[in-house]
This record gives sequence, C-alpha cells and structure tokens, in this order.
Amino acid sequence: GAPLVYVGGHEGIFVFRLDEADGALSPVQGPLDAEMNPTFLAVDPARGRLFAVNELGEVDGELSGAVSAFQIRPEDGTLTFINRASSKGQGPAHLATDRSGRFVLVANYGGGTAAVLPVGQDGALGQAVDEASFGRRSRSHHAVTDPANRFAFVTNLGLNTIAQFSFDAATGQMEPSDPPALALPAGTTPRHLDFHPSGRFAYVINESSGSLTTLSYDPERGTLSAVATVSTLPEGVSAEENACAEVQVAPSGKFVYGSNRGHDSIAIFTVDPERGTLTPAGHAPTQGKTPRHFQISPAGKLLLVANQDSNNIVAFRVDEATGALEPTGRVTEVPAPTYVGIVAPPAR
Repeated sequence: GAPLVYVGGHEGIFVFRLDEADGALSPVQGPLDAEMNPTFLAVDPARGRLFAVNELGEVDGELSGAVSAFQIRPEDGTLTFINRASSKGQGPAHLATDRSGRFVLVANYGGGTAAVLPVGQDGALGQAVDEASFGRRSRSHHAVTDPANRFAFVTNLGLNTIAQFSFDAATGQMEPSDPPALALPAGTTPRHLDFHPSGRFAYVINESSGSLTTLSYDPERGTLSAVATVSTLPEGVSAEENACAEVQVAPSGKFVYGSNRGHDSIAIFTVDPERGTLTPAGHAPTQGKTPRHFQISPAGKLLLVANQDSNNIVAFRVDEATGALEPTGRVTEVPAPTYVGIVAPPAR
C-alpha cells in the first residue's frame, strides 16, 4: 500500500495517500476537528494512533488547551476520534509520543508549561501524570524523549533554555536532571529539536536568531551541550524578517534541514560524522509562503513542505548523495497547513 500523509492546521486535520514516485497527494479524509485548532500532530503508526494538539486558550471551561486522540483505521488510514484531555496549559504548540507510545509529551507555548499524558490500551488519553512549569517569560515549544526513552527535553524560546529531565517510561514522571537546563545565549530562541540517528548529537533550530545549533549528547547522563551554531540564511540576508520553524535530520544521518519563514526556504546542511557539526549546502525555495513544517519520508527520498500562508503542501525529491532538494512539480492545496507527517502504510 501507499504511505499516508497527515496534515494538521488551523482549518483541521486532513488525510492523504502519497504517491512515492512524485509526491502527489490524493485526499482520503478531512477536515476533522476544524474548530479545535489542531496545529501539530504526533502519529504512532505501530499502535495505529494519532494525537493532535488543540492550540486554544480555553477548552471545556478550563483555561488550558487540550490534546485529542484518534484511532487510525488500518484498512485505509482514516481517523476516528477517541477522546480529549487537558494539556495543562494554554496554547499547546507541539506534542510527541514517548518511544513506547504509552505517553504523550506536550509543550504549552501560551502557558509556558509541559505535561505528560498517559495513553490507555484503547488509545484514550488520561489526565496528566506529570507537569513541569518554568516560571515567568517561559515559552515552551517542543517536548521530546531521547532515543533510549530515558530522558526528556523541553525547548524554551522565552528563557533561551533546553530543560533536561530524567523520564520514567513506566510512570511518565519527569525529574529535573543535573543541570536542569542547557542555557543558550540571550536571544537564541530555541524552538524545535531533533536527534541524530547515532544518538550522539541533536540539533535545535532557533526561531528569531535564524540559526541551527549542534548539540552533543551524553546518553548516560541525559545532558546536552552546545558545540557550534550556523546561520540558516544565505550571506547578507537579515534574520529580522525571518522566523525559523522546523528542523529534521535525514534518516541517513548525512543531512540536516531547517525551515525559514520569511526567506521561505529550506536550509540544507551536511553533517560531520565525527563531531556532528554542520556545513551549509544551499537553500531550496519552498515554492510557497511560510514553511511552518516539513517532513522527510521514512525512506529519505521525498520531502514535503507545509506552506502555511500559501495554503499548500509542496513535494521535493531528495538527492541522497548531496542532500539537495528538487521540486517534483506536485503541489497540493490545503488550507493553512502547519504540520505534515508521512507514515509508512499500515500493517494489515
């Protein structure tokens, strides 16, 4: 079967089938949950589940956003709503399942907090089992566990930190590590984080400073340290008119990509396999406006960009030798997309 593509955004969740030859998308379902502002999704294909943030300030009378759970139908990838639970903070911007699929970590940008929600055997979300708050000026944007599922990290634009926790995969509890955060220079504004497949490095994209920072990772202690920072913009282009959004490491580990909203490009970098440091390898215009999110296909051959302000998903072919991106010519109209995920076809 063909892979599935799940798109989240201000107008709801949309499901498509992907033609791997050229990135063409054919509609399967949607929009779903349009009034709940599902701007970021997390797909757990192994268990046939999808989770969505509800990026709102109030849900069901509580001054908080929420997370919604859906069942993925194995026959065709369509979604059925299961339930919704409080995200324990306003304006959740990002969520991820832990590596076991038993917990969802959510970062509340508006509330400046993060929370861990348990996932029942039926896929239903329970009330939060843990919460972390970071004080005034906190703007948490991304929450994720490390590849070994032993530690958790929360990026914070407001505080210029990456909070570090030990993560108990049995209970979902988070305990601050020592040190409890990696402090980055003032004005860095770390937004999203992705681990290298080797588990030795991670990369954080910095929203307002137009840059990407290589982090070395100590998997025993669960601590990150900054190694080097590179610009995501071409020489002479100011970061003032630009806001970075998403970072992803290619499945091969040879390339890192970052999106520029304003410059409207994907910045391409090659990875030094020893140090994890990045060398700029060009920019690909996203053929649209405001690339809030993008996704590399599991096989590493395609990259789909969600252009929020031009209402489209644009397909690119990935050159597996150089990392370069070439538009395939396939453009799919979707209203205000802010997340795109590619999932291998469901096991039947």
